[in-house]
Amino acid sequence: MTAQKSGIRSAVVHLEVDETHTICIRSIGKDDEGRLREGIAALSPRSRYLRFMSVAPTPPDQVIDRLLDVDGEHHLAWGAIDMNDADRPAMGAVHAIRSDKSGEVDMSVAVLDRYQEAGVGTLLTAVLLVDCHAHGIEVLQAQTLAENDAAVRFLFRLGGERLSTSSGVSEFRLEVEPALARLRSNPRSRALSDLFSQLAPYLD
Repeated sequence: MTAQKSGIRSAVVHLEVDETHTICIRSIGKDDEGRLREGIAALSPRSRYLRFMSVAPTPPDQVIDRLLDVDGEHHLAWGAIDMNDADRPAMGAVHAIRSDKSGEVDMSVAVLDRYQEAGVGTLLTAVLLVDCHAHGIEVLQAQTLAENDAAVRFLFRLGGERLSTSSGVSEFRLEVEPALARLRSNPRSRALSDLFSQLAPYLD
């Protein structure tokens, strides 16, 4: 594995997150449409609402298209796959998308309900932060429903700053390097330590 200024899109990480789950984290591509749709459908209505801020059973096709339109530069996206399941289902995904108008980079994370206690969201976010580091992205923006206590706590744990709350939606600012430093200095699992070991060439 060789560090590249353009990011880490070609990296593939295999991790043991607990005694029952081995996962693969890799970049998302257009051929993941089926897995993405199945993953969204498998979310509970509550989790789907917290992620997409909508009660619709599935997002519109244009939202799916946007989530799959990953170029490894303006849109970074990583997915976790359950390697213990023969069907290799999605466990979760994380995205960072640069706005054409403002240049801001918007971050989002989603983890299927059945995997939410396994630390998958933290692992995906760590990979995304490493990729942002490799691209020279310094700041991420995140929107979450103010009632999404888990997401709010997670962003604060990473050092996120809440900028505002309006109409029930909170806006956060997250600096990439301090967030990475927090995760690297106090990894909460062996899997997170292993992840940083595998991605060390991209952190120079």
